[in-house]
Amino acid sequence: MGKKITVSMITAAYNSEATIRDTIEGVLHQTYPYIEYIIVDGLSTDKTVEIAESYRQAFSERGYAYRIISEKDNGIYEAMNKGIAMATGDLVGLINSDDWYEPEAAACAAKAWQKTHYDMMYADLRMYKRDGTVLVKKARYRKHYITTRDWNHPTTFITKEMYGIYQYACKGNADDLDLMLRIRKDHRKVVIVNRILANYRLGGSSNQKQPKVAWRRFLSKYHAYRDNGYSRLYLIECILMEAGKLILA
Repeated sequence: MGKKITVSMITAAYNSEATIRDTIEGVLHQTYPYIEYIIVDGLSTDKTVEIAESYRQAFSERGYAYRIISEKDNGIYEAMNKGIAMATGDLVGLINSDDWYEPEAAACAAKAWQKTHYDMMYADLRMYKRDGTVLVKKARYRKHYITTRDWNHPTTFITKEMYGIYQYACKGNADDLDLMLRIRKDHRKVVIVNRILANYRLGGSSNQKQPKVAWRRFLSKYHAYRDNGYSRLYLIECILMEAGKLILA
């Protein structure tokens, strides 16, 4: 593949003892040799950190760098920013503590970068409903219309260089959308890979059905679009997204 490309994978976690093993093992069982894994825990009160610590030997045997920090933070996006600041890889992927990567995720991200020198890449996502139903959310790039229905944050890889320019704003629960929109607005190189690279459990914090939570999500998404210069018509897009979550979660 030419130049050795190191992939940093980062998990922000808080009280995730029920699911974090899947997340950790998804990184541990990557097919790619040049990986560092960083877990940023927000001072969990359950066994999240204990479980993470139990994998140190396994990561050492794979030859993967493995770092765990546990300290108070102001939410998931601050934790992501911390992990990104610590990362030393050429490419950075963020996988939440109730999701997990496919084994070839890092290899695919590195290969795509070697071919295209992208600034941001994302791929298809497998989604699990609470009733066991499995859906696949396809990645797509539309030049003139941007929607989260085409984009999958758990499959996204962004270069460390770009993360030196763009950080999560820590303004609301659509900070990931905001960052993606800023990258698109600045005409950075975005590449799509139509291959499933990650798995996502519906029903987490981004899919809660409580009216107040849904309203906050709606406002955060709408402001992300408007703050990046998009039309007020994106109000309809945000309504469609929230309606979809009510149906799917």
